[in-house]
Amino acid sequence: MTNLQSTIRNPQSLDGVVVIDKPPGWTSHDVVARVRKILKTRRVGHTGTLDPFATGALVVCVNRATRLVQFLTGDDKEYIATMRLGFATETGDLTGAPIAPMANARHITVEKVEEAFGRFRGRIKQIPPMYSAKKIGGVRLYEMARRGEEIERAPIEVEIKELELRESADDSSPADPQSLTKDFAFRVVCSSGAYIRTLAEDIGKFLGVGAHLTQLRRTRAGHCRLDTAITLERLAELAESEQLDRALVPMAEALAMPALRLDEEERKRVSHGRSIRRSGDWANGAQAKLADEKNHLIAIAEFDASESLWRPRVVLVS
Repeated sequence: MTNLQSTIRNPQSLDGVVVIDKPPGWTSHDVVARVRKILKTRRVGHTGTLDPFATGALVVCVNRATRLVQFLTGDDKEYIATMRLGFATETGDLTGAPIAPMANARHITVEKVEEAFGRFRGRIKQIPPMYSAKKIGGVRLYEMARRGEEIERAPIEVEIKELELRESADDSSPADPQSLTKDFAFRVVCSSGAYIRTLAEDIGKFLGVGAHLTQLRRTRAGHCRLDTAITLERLAELAESEQLDRALVPMAEALAMPALRLDEEERKRVSHGRSIRRSGDWANGAQAKLADEKNHLIAIAEFDASESLWRPRVVLVS
C-alpha cells in the first residue's frame, strides 16, 4: 500500500485500515485484542462483528482511523455461505444443537431454492437471533441466550441486494446418500445489519424443512475485499520486519464514498474545520471524503445545499 499517513518505525503512529482474514473460532473482539498487541497500540476497533464460527474479511481501524468506524459500519457486506436444509439449530449455525427433529430435505430441488430466494430479495424484515451481539437494555443477546433466557425482539428491516446459488446441490450436499439433509451454497450481498444465519433459517421455514448455516465467509465489507486481507500471523511478521505499510490500507481508500480533491488553500481551511464551497449536483446532507493531492485523507464532510458548502464533520489532521 502507498500514501500512508504514518511512519513505519513507530507502530503507534500508524493510521489506516487493516483487513484481517478472521480465523474460525475467534470472536471479533479476540481479533481486535490481538491486533492491539501486535501493533502496540490501544486505538484499534472493528467495523462489523463476524460470528465466531465465520471467517473472512474483518475490517480493523488503527489509531486515527478509528474515527472512521462510524462511516464504515454502514457499508454493504458480501458473503459466501452454505446452508443445510433438514433442521434448524439454536444458534442458526452448525455450533448449536438441533431444535426440532430432522426433516427429509432430499426432495428440495435447485428450482425450489431459487423460488425461495426470490421471496427474500429486496427489503425484508428479520428478527435478530438470540445468539447475536445486538444489545437490548445494554445487554448483548448472546449473554442472555447463554443463561437460557429468550426475550421478544422487534423485527428490523434489512436489504438483500443480491442472492444467488453458487453451485448445484449435487456438488455441495453431504456425500452420504442416506442423509436426509441437503446443502446449498450461495452468495449474498446485503445491507449492514442483515443476519445471514437468520436468512438461512427463514428460507428453511419457507421450504418447510428447517435450515442452518454450515459455512459463512465474508468476502467484502464496503471497499475492503477479502483478496486484500492478511492473517494475524502475517500481520505479526510484517510488524516484526517493520513492513506494516504492506498491510495497512490508507484511510482515503477504505471509505466507500465520493471523493473531493483539495488544493493547498482548501486543505488549510479544512484542516482548521472551515467549510469549502463547491458547486455540483449534490443532495443536501450528502457525505464525501476530502483528500489532498497525495490522497491523504483530510476530513469527512457533509454538503449544505442551501449555501453550496461542504462542512467538515470529522477532521483527521491537525
